[in-house]
Amino acid sequence: MSDRPEDREAFDILEDYLDRLHAGESPDRARLLKAYPNLASALDCLDILESFAPEHGAETAEGERETGSSVNDIAGIDFGPYRLLEEIGRGGMGVVYKARQKALDRTVAIKMILANHLASHEHVRRFQAEARAAARLQHANIVHIHDVGQLHGQHYFAMEFIDGASLADRIARGPLDLAEAARIVGLVARAVAHLHEQGIVHRDLKPSNILLDAQGQPYVTDFGLARFFSGESEQTATGVIAGTPSYMSPEQAAGRRDDIGPASDIYNLGAILYELLTGHPPFREENPLDTLMQVLSREPVLPRDWNPRIPRSLELICMKCLAKNPSGRYASAEALAEDLDRFSRGEALEARSPHLGQRFLRWLRRKPALAARLGALGAFYVVETVNYSIGNVDATFHRHISLLVLLWAIASVIFQKWIDSRRWSVPAQFGWGMLDSAVLLAVLLLADGAASSLVVGYPLLIVGSSLWFRVRFVTFMTVLSLLSYGVLIVDFYVWRPQLQARFDPSLNRHVIFALSLVVLGLIVAHLVQRVRDLSDYFGRK
Repeated sequence: MSDRPEDREAFDILEDYLDRLHAGESPDRARLLKAYPNLASALDCLDILESFAPEHGAETAEGERETGSSVNDIAGIDFGPYRLLEEIGRGGMGVVYKARQKALDRTVAIKMILANHLASHEHVRRFQAEARAAARLQHANIVHIHDVGQLHGQHYFAMEFIDGASLADRIARGPLDLAEAARIVGLVARAVAHLHEQGIVHRDLKPSNILLDAQGQPYVTDFGLARFFSGESEQTATGVIAGTPSYMSPEQAAGRRDDIGPASDIYNLGAILYELLTGHPPFREENPLDTLMQVLSREPVLPRDWNPRIPRSLELICMKCLAKNPSGRYASAEALAEDLDRFSRGEALEARSPHLGQRFLRWLRRKPALAARLGALGAFYVVETVNYSIGNVDATFHRHISLLVLLWAIASVIFQKWIDSRRWSVPAQFGWGMLDSAVLLAVLLLADGAASSLVVGYPLLIVGSSLWFRVRFVTFMTVLSLLSYGVLIVDFYVWRPQLQARFDPSLNRHVIFALSLVVLGLIVAHLVQRVRDLSDYFGRK
């Protein structure tokens, strides 16, 4: 919708008109057209859409009309050359009906924009692009388009009717056999290869966009986000994120238009295979932002960690598809399908086990919090050991520091395990934060306390807490850092006053540092909240 005042007024008028129709009233159309003649076509469309609904009548407790038909019953309503039978799907601005094509006496599926009069130019463009993309495809595992048209301003297209459910519905009923999962993804991969041959990238491959017929044959559908990458103008601006977060490739999640191509669909196929093997997609967090951040920077948990029965060869195929760098994925969807065929026949795969360096990099991305802590502890301990070897610190101090570093590392591994379990993820984050603050305090009490340069660890703890994207956690770490530094101030003035001989004893220094921690915590919390607000906003769009 445009933001111009006159468009906003028209929107409000049409919305009120539609509400009155839904309420069973008969709004004065003639009077409305006399005042707003430019709304004639929109009102025509509203009246047609309203005819799709059943007659208004009293409802029973079960939500049925007095006639006994469902409130969503549209059986018998004619729509041009089609007779609508029932609604079979709905998503976003589109709705899909099962229908009968009267002239040819065949069952089809009709997809249309329900709120065509209120749809933005972008929605209409995407709907038309979907029809155009699907109409040029002829493959046994792609839903065929029979007809594209417009009736009374209502955009629609008729397509092959698949008598079955989506792959998402099948997953919801329970795990699939491993061989069946490989077969389905192999067939879908060959359908996607056909897309790519026609210069089309689907960009939204996911279980809900794959239909299964009664024989278990998969069909790719929903080309609303399809992009032509040869001979057609671009459809998405740089920086626009298109797709479903849990199945997006990293280049999609980053909005890097120029990097989105056939390899992006291969990543989507890998995400589908991952869900078929484990029961859930590679990444699924509480909101779109957290999911996108995982897609961009993390490695998924290995499928065999979820289900040890998964053959290592099938895990290799899946993880090759999910490579962060497009060049690390299969060269084509056909190559993926061939490797799945090799797996089914028990032959050697194109996919190879990652070498040691690749496994290390994947581990770093899979467990960044643990890797960062172990790396920092390792660097600190090397410096400490060098100081001990040249006589800057005594043996007792070195022994105490060695024990603290060892305990810190072991506890970090334990907290990482708890976070990986998902059940204890949030408590483990807060517990890990308490551990970091407590051990840092212990190290400083062994060293020079508030006079030590290691107090820089407190700002680092606050900044690092933002990586969890939780305002409460940032606040928690800020308070912990202030309390911990307060103990150091007591140590500086009461327990070890001799430290004042090596450091400015003025209280102003400590007050300024403490206020800096407060300001830093407020800034970081504000930024995290802003990002979460943006995530919620785009998650609702």
